[in-house]
Amino acid sequence: MPFKMLPGKFYRMPVNFGQSLGPRQRGSDQVLFSEHGPKATNIAVYFRTNKKKLEALLPERFVMASDPIACVRATYLKEIPWLAGRGYNHMGLTIPATFKGKRDLVTGEYLTILWENLCDPIITGREDLGYPKIYCELPEPVLHAGKMHCTASWLGFKFMDLHISNLREATAKEIGQFSNPESEGVLTYKYMPRTGEWGTADTEYVTLTPFKDPYKKVTELWMGDGSVQFHKATWEELPTLYNIVNVLSALKATEWLGITIVKTVGAKDYSDQRILM
Repeated sequence: MPFKMLPGKFYRMPVNFGQSLGPRQRGSDQVLFSEHGPKATNIAVYFRTNKKKLEALLPERFVMASDPIACVRATYLKEIPWLAGRGYNHMGLTIPATFKGKRDLVTGEYLTILWENLCDPIITGREDLGYPKIYCELPEPVLHAGKMHCTASWLGFKFMDLHISNLREATAKEIGQFSNPESEGVLTYKYMPRTGEWGTADTEYVTLTPFKDPYKKVTELWMGDGSVQFHKATWEELPTLYNIVNVLSALKATEWLGITIVKTVGAKDYSDQRILM
C-alpha cells in the first residue's frame, strides 16, 4: 500500500518516512520546551547607517519604523531539549520596520537573514516558520582580557568579525533603550521557489513571531562598546553567499550605539507563528 500522509501532522521531505520530527513535533516523551531550556547568550550590536541602503533590504509593503538603526545579533544556544541537549548558534541582521498589509498593520524587527551552524534548525525554521536561514560556521565567542570576539565563516573563509569591549553589568531599563516599545515581534518573508517554473514562487508571504514567551527568563544583562565588520568577498570565496555578504559590508556605520549581552533560559516552540496579510 502506498504511503499516505495523515492530516494535522508535520511533514517535510522526505515525506515517505512518516511524520517529521523537530521542535514542534515530538519524537520522544521528553518535554521539548520549558522554563528549563534552552540556555542562550544573545549578543547584539546596534549602529546607525545609510537609510536608503537599509530600505533596499525591505520587501514591498514594508517601511522603516524608526531611525536607520541596524542590529547584528549573534545567539549561542546550549541544552536544547528538542536536540536532546545539544546546541547550535545563529546570527542575523534586523531592521526596525512596519508591515502595511491589506489586513494587518504590524511593527517589528524585520529579519533580513539568519545564518546558523546546524542543518536541523535551518530546515525546520525555513519550512515550518518561514525564516530566511542559511548555513555558516559560527564558533563560540572568544573572551580574553575583558574583550570578546565573535566570527562567522564559510568553509574557512571568515566573512564577519564582531568585537566587544568595556563590558559592564546593566539594568533592564538600560537594555530597553535599544527596543521600540511598539515592536510586536520578528517579521520575516517566506519565499519558496516553484520547481521547473524558475523565477516563480511556490509560496510567498510575510510572517510574524510574537515576542511574548511565557517560558523565557532573563538571567544576566550586560552592556558595552562594540563594532561589527562584514568582509567583502569574491564568488570564488563565497560562491552562494558573496552577494549577501557584500551588501552587508556596504552598510557602513555612521554611529556605533553600543552592544548588549542578554543571557536567558527557557523558550517557546514558536507554534504561535502566523501569516500576515
